[in-house]
Formats: sequence, C-alpha cells, structure tokens
Amino acid sequence: MSKRVVILTGGVGGAKLVLGLMQIMPAERITAIVNTGDDFEHLGLAISPDLDTLLYTLSGKANAAQGWGRDGESWQFMDALKSLGGEDWFLLGDGDMALHVLRTRLLATGNPLSAVTARFAKAWGVDIAMLPMTDDPVATHLTTDEGDLPFQHYFVARRCAPKVQAIRFEGADHASPAPGVLEAIAEADAILIAPSNPWLSVDPLLAVPGIRTALETAKAPIVAVSPIVGGQAVKGPTAKLMSELGLGITNTSIAAHYNGVIDGLLVDMRDGDEDLSLSHMVTDTLMQTLDDRARVAQAALDLAARLAS
Repeated sequence: MSKRVVILTGGVGGAKLVLGLMQIMPAERITAIVNTGDDFEHLGLAISPDLDTLLYTLSGKANAAQGWGRDGESWQFMDALKSLGGEDWFLLGDGDMALHVLRTRLLATGNPLSAVTARFAKAWGVDIAMLPMTDDPVATHLTTDEGDLPFQHYFVARRCAPKVQAIRFEGADHASPAPGVLEAIAEADAILIAPSNPWLSVDPLLAVPGIRTALETAKAPIVAVSPIVGGQAVKGPTAKLMSELGLGITNTSIAAHYNGVIDGLLVDMRDGDEDLSLSHMVTDTLMQTLDDRARVAQAALDLAARLAS
C-alpha cells in the first residue's frame, strides 16, 4: 500500500504542490490541511479563499493565468454591485458566487466548515481529503503602519503595501483542530509543508492548539518546501514581510522559523549554496508546469524518505 501523505497548505503555491502530489500518488492517500485564517465574511457571505483556491485547482476549474478564481469567470454581479455603490475591492465572480452562497447557507443551518468542504470536494470529484485547519473562526490580523488590518484588507484592498510590525490570529486560542486533522498527522508516513507564506498561511495552522504539538510528536518526517527562490519569493508578500520583520530573506530564516517542527527543508537550486545546519535537498522548486509540480512533490517525498531511513 502506498504511503499516506499530509500536506499543510494555503494559497496558490500550496495548491500547486498538492496538484503535483496527485500526479505521483493515489489521491485517496493525500490529506491536505488548509489554512482558514484568511476566511472572512463579505457582503454577508462566508468566504474561504484558500479552501476555494484548492477546490478550483484540484477540480480543474482554476484560472491558470492568475492562479486563483475560476476559469472563464464572468462579472455581471460585480458590475451590478458597483452600479449601486457597493464595495468592489474584493472581486466575486458570477461562478464563484455559487460556492459562497451555498457555503453560507450550509453553515447557517448548522453544518461545520469541514463537512461543507467535503461536500464540495465530492461534488467536483476531488478525491483527496481536504480538511480546514479548524471549524472555529480564526482571523489573521496584521499590525501595520496604517493600524490594525484584517488579512483581506491588507492583502487585497491595500495590496500588501502597509509595513507590517506584527501578526496575530484572533480566535486561535479557543479553536480546536477540525475532525480528522490530528488523526491524519498521527497516521501519516510523510508530512509536507507547502511553499506557502510561513507567517500568513502556515502560522495560522500552527496557532490552533494541538496542531503544533501533533507535528512536533509525529512519527513521520516533516519536510517544508521553502518559498524562497533566488533570494526572493515567487509570489505574494513573503520577502517583503520577512524584511519588515527584520529577517534575512534566506532559507536559514525559513529553517529557524520552523525550528522544532520540521526535519528537513527542500530548497531551490538558486539558493543551494547557502550553509544550512538542517537536513535539506536542493532542486529546482519553481512550479510553472504540471510536470514541475510533480517533480517538486517527488523531491519533497524523496527527502522525507531519506530522513525516515
């Protein structure tokens, strides 16, 4: 029987790596634990950006050019909303609305987010186990030079322009891991951390009581794929954020951030000459094609297998 793999993920980079895993192993042996710190309510709707990005990517519905949202999207709802003076800083496509409306309705009638997510995955033929990190509300907030900003206002409305001083995860202290999360970690043969933003996409997961401890005590080797490529981030504000937090934009900083959690780090060949005390493997970590994604996923599993032996 093939190995059971757990991957902690959030955002576009994480979705790419999960898709890569699906090319090299049976989908039913993969569990993705997904960041929900980005979730928020907008126009009365429950929005789960990282869960949706993964759903769209794995079901073949994603906009490949931008990495998020639906392919072939239309915008009549947004046009009508703007004509009425409604908020237009967060775009909701017509097809995208179906997901948010149904999620909102199901949550309002007592269904937990994990059950709603499983229902959507099944409807779209996504065979991996997709688990939100928690069914409880957790919200990422950033302390910036423009004051306190909820994540989406920082990321979308302000396009990551404000300078970040601190990050917190409201509600995390009182949250519980979603059903299946701790069990999946305990039973895994390999655990991967996607090249998602460590501070904005992975830290919310680690802030949920029980998850960090489960990782620290897991029998499986844990490998993180570094988000750093050539001394920069491929996408998003990772490098900018690291600089603002007083950190070097290096794999040494990434390894230190995950200290006590990971056993190994997969680093890009453009940064391969960096002196790391942590076990690591060097490869080309850019994931521009489906073959690239499969190759990076295989390299991460190879490092995990080396650590296990």
